[in-house]
Amino acid sequence: MRHASLTKLSTAILSLGLIFSPMALSAIPADKFNLSHWKITLPLDANGDGKVDEVDVSRIKKFQHSDFFYLDSENENMVFVAPNKAQTTGGSSNTRSELRQMLRGSNTSIGTKDRKNNFAIKANMRAKKFGSIGGQLQARLKVDHVAVNAGHPDKKPAYSVVVGQIHAGKDQGIIEKDKGFGWGNEPIKIYYKKLPNHDKGSVFWTYERNLPKDDPNRTDIAFPVWGNTWDNLADPGEAGIALGEYFTYTILVYENMMYVKFVAQDHDSVVYKVDLSNNVDPYGKVDPLDHPQGYSQDWFYFKAGAYNQCSTKNSEHYWYTACPGTGDWKVDKKNGDYTQVSFAKLEMKKIKK
Repeated sequence: MRHASLTKLSTAILSLGLIFSPMALSAIPADKFNLSHWKITLPLDANGDGKVDEVDVSRIKKFQHSDFFYLDSENENMVFVAPNKAQTTGGSSNTRSELRQMLRGSNTSIGTKDRKNNFAIKANMRAKKFGSIGGQLQARLKVDHVAVNAGHPDKKPAYSVVVGQIHAGKDQGIIEKDKGFGWGNEPIKIYYKKLPNHDKGSVFWTYERNLPKDDPNRTDIAFPVWGNTWDNLADPGEAGIALGEYFTYTILVYENMMYVKFVAQDHDSVVYKVDLSNNVDPYGKVDPLDHPQGYSQDWFYFKAGAYNQCSTKNSEHYWYTACPGTGDWKVDKKNGDYTQVSFAKLEMKKIKK
């Protein structure tokens, strides 16, 4: 029995990519990037418990996975890879190799959903109880690959990946107060989308109306950066961003405002700002379908990495693109049924209260 347990443990360790060799120990993401306030979710279930695998703050400083989270051959870029078909988080059909901000660091006496582990905007009635009022995330990255096959190629998320976002917390306690908050929506997701027959792809971001899941007006509204949004499948041409082409994004939440800036060589810089405490959109127009107080009483955390938008689920809703995948990584990689993103820079800043 003991031998069997050790075998199962060894298999899990190998599946998680914890291969203890001199090369592995000298070239891991935490050697180059400050991951002291991040945990990672992987497209794996190595221990067979039916749940997606995560590596917490205390372990990520010595962690890599040879397929899904590693430094590239030059030890310059932190690489995130997510196949179309793999283990997903509960309630999602999309795979990810993605970091989640943990303001608590390695202090596990503070819960993941605790206020001290997350940030709020100034308008939040309990803002001073949170780990930060606002924050900043800056990244320089390139998208190496997006999934090249889709059962529903005309659906918006097909051929795309989310490379950074702010996620609001899903909080039943807040929902029960019946003020319209706590739904776990996203005030920003940054997308890269490239169709297989195009030389270049588009960068855009979306704002999700802060409404209940079953509200038909809850939707993601796209704003262009370079090329098109997901509402336009035309070739972006020279206005777009190629695979392997670096760009930078900065998300700054200060008081109640969210400022977003995008920079890339040979492209005009693009800047947006939006007040997260009301329903005025980035163009200065009131959106009567959004929550009138925006996300004012929600709490938030940053995420960054490769959040694959090519879902294998085949359903009527526009999120479900029926992208192919076998669950065998070698086969899926050969078929192009995955996404890969490489970060040259990733910095997160807390704003002092």
